[in-house]
Amino acid sequence: MHILVTNDDGVQAPGLLALAQAMRPLGKVTVLAPDRNWSASGHVKTLDRPLRVRETILADGTPALTTDGAPSDCVALALLGLIEPVDLVVSGINPHANFGHDVTYSGTVTAAMEAVIADVPGLAFSLETPHNHHNPDYTPAANIARRVAKKVIAEGLPEGVLLNVNIPYLKETEFKGIIITRQGLRVYRDELVRREDPQGRPYYWIGGEAPTGIAESGTDFGALAEGYVSITPLQLDLTARTALESLRSWEWDSRPSPGGREKG
Repeated sequence: MHILVTNDDGVQAPGLLALAQAMRPLGKVTVLAPDRNWSASGHVKTLDRPLRVRETILADGTPALTTDGAPSDCVALALLGLIEPVDLVVSGINPHANFGHDVTYSGTVTAAMEAVIADVPGLAFSLETPHNHHNPDYTPAANIARRVAKKVIAEGLPEGVLLNVNIPYLKETEFKGIIITRQGLRVYRDELVRREDPQGRPYYWIGGEAPTGIAESGTDFGALAEGYVSITPLQLDLTARTALESLRSWEWDSRPSPGGREKG
């Protein structure tokens, strides 16, 4: 069993080290992670420049690889042959939870998505660290990650499915359990902040308060609010199946209009 460990916070992030250490009892571990923070980077594939890969050392003295690419680049490089064949990709441990629509922004989750594209099981792990905690304890989350990975190795995953695992910031004895959830509703409070540089030219920050969510039972956000570890199966097929029949009922005029303009 060969396990690739990556993240979106950078190769020296403590969450990645905790995840790598948790995976070592399960098989051979290779770490390939970005050389800087790519949080909220989304699903990136770098095609317009070469990618550099170099060797580095983690805080526990073990070797790792790092690249100037994005988290999904890390997975693509590995699975395209940079290292020996990989059986499982694990991403994280992100210091903040990835709920609901976060999965489209999250480099942690989209690294696992890149694995699934290559038909390799992908797992994303995130810890709901309180915002006033600057040095979180990743030990309980790492132990959960090992349990989930061990189960996936034993049981396998359906084709095209990855697991998004969110872990409450609790002691292991305080976890209510592990439950399978659906995506919940994330509530964003983004604001556009306009400022000026010393030459008087405007620039912008996307700021605002930290996002929250709707603590609905059965959802990822609701599970964490109740003290459960949330495992949400995700798929890359984004087809809105409930809309198919409605759209098929529309009258579509397939005839080209004069001059290439749409009729109506």
